[in-house]
Amino acid sequence: MADPLLSQAAQVRENAHAPYSNFKVGAALRSVEGRVHLGCNVENVAYPEGTCAEAGAIAAMIASGDMRIAEIAVIADSPTPVPPCGGCRQKLAEFAEGDVKVTMGTTGGASKTVTVADLLPGQFTAGHMSGA
Repeated sequence: MADPLLSQAAQVRENAHAPYSNFKVGAALRSVEGRVHLGCNVENVAYPEGTCAEAGAIAAMIASGDMRIAEIAVIADSPTPVPPCGGCRQKLAEFAEGDVKVTMGTTGGASKTVTVADLLPGQFTAGHMSGA
């Protein structure tokens, strides 16, 4: 794979714990500080209590002290590039600007790149809670 983040996402995907769905997902993000943070999905028998790959990478980023995403790549064994779920789209929007690139890839080599704003138009923000 030519994209280094997608390659790292593919590598960490192998560590996924997906005994129920057998659908392994890997994510690699680069923070604005330039560090790469990895995540993979971790399923739990008490669906839907598992963790998505994107959420794992974001948690790793925050745990390291970084706060903003500069770019992210996600990969799965799927016929077409798989977009982040709705919850992860909101998580990405919390830690990334709208123009941040999201590269979605397949283990077969297909990829598609969009922005965070493309994935979540009209996102819910803290500003919506200012009247509370």
